[in-house]
Order: sequence, then C-alpha cells, then structure tokens
Amino acid sequence: MNNSKIIIALDFNDMGTALSFVLQLDPQKCRIKIGKELFTSAGPKMVERFVGMGFDVFLDLKFHDIPNTVARACSAAAELGVWMVNVHATGGRNMMAAAREAIDQYEKKPLLIGVTVLTSLSATELHEIGIQGTPEEAVDRLARLAQSSGLDGVVCSPLETAILRESCGSDFLLVTPGVRPAGSQQNDQTRIMTPEDAIRNGSDFLVIGRPITQADDPAAALESISQSIPSR
Repeated sequence: MNNSKIIIALDFNDMGTALSFVLQLDPQKCRIKIGKELFTSAGPKMVERFVGMGFDVFLDLKFHDIPNTVARACSAAAELGVWMVNVHATGGRNMMAAAREAIDQYEKKPLLIGVTVLTSLSATELHEIGIQGTPEEAVDRLARLAQSSGLDGVVCSPLETAILRESCGSDFLLVTPGVRPAGSQQNDQTRIMTPEDAIRNGSDFLVIGRPITQADDPAAALESISQSIPSR
C-alpha cells in the first residue's frame, strides 16, 4: 500500500525523458503528477503506461469549462485509471457538481480536487483579475465552495492549510504545491513552505518538482525529503 505524501511533478516535455526519470522511482514510495505540458506532448497513452507500472497518477489538467464538458473530461480521466484529477473551483458549483456526478459512476473513483488560487499569483495579480481580498480569503471562499459541491479536497498553498483545516475540517484533502526543501531555489512560486512545515500545517499531499526531478540522484532526494516529513 502506498502511504507516500509526496507527489512528484513530472515537468518534462517529452515521453522519453519522463519515462527515463520515472524508471528511477519506486511506485510504492511516491506518486506522480502529469501536467499540461507533458500530457499535451505525450497524451493519454503515457498516463495509461505509468498507471500500468503501478504509479498513482495525479492528472493535473485543471479542467475549467461548461459543466457538461468538464464532466466528460473527468469521465475520460477516470477511464485512464488515474488516482486524482482536478478542476478549477472558479468554474462554479454546477461545474464541480457535474464533475462529481461523472466520477461517481465509476467503481474506482479518482479523487476529485479543486484548484483554488494558483501559488504563482500574488495579491496584486489577484486584484488585477478582479478577485478582491487577500489570497487567503479567496482560497478559503473557494475551498468551502468546493467542499459544498462534493469535492474531496483542494489544491492550495501550504500557507493556507491551517485556515482551511479550521473551515473545512480534518477529512477534506489539502494538496499543496509551493513546497521547497530548505535551501532550494524559489523559482516561480511566491507562496512557499518547507515539506516539514507544510505537513505540520495540515497538508495531506505535497507536490514537489525540481528539487527531485533536477537532483543528481532523484531517488535519494525523494528519500531525504520523505525522511524529513513528520508523521501526524
């Protein structure tokens, strides 16, 4: 049984590179995330291959469209055998409810996760696109909407997990990108935290990319981060 809290972001642009990297990993010691770049390059067959290798796959395509379109996309993801799939919470209650209904038709249901506020967005950028208040307030509002729409959890910054634990309870899953081991480069994330602190704050799963994918020894980097995470 895979009890890993670490989801490795496969931020590659071709199947060959992604496969070479994944072959260095133990599917019982991590989970993997396939985003827009790799999925656009390699397509559904790559997802099926990694699922067939025993990996829990988080299909991170952030569906955001009319309810019927998102429902069909979620059904397609479920048929690929993915472990987790996400939709934008800003798509609204009807869209999220349609996604929930579509996934519930399957015996093996992927976890359905809502995207709240991207961790690359600052308060200034949120105001520019018409979202008022602080990032924390926007995340809390969208997370509560996602929960009431039947979703299993949300993607959020680790800086917001304590707030969401209070407003959404202990059973609502919190998936946190913006996680960097101490000493790592910040890159394009603006709201970040170390793996240890993210788990202590209430994160259920940590999305980590470059600190592992660009390491000289990815398996060792994964093991080091895993050992640093406290149990709770």
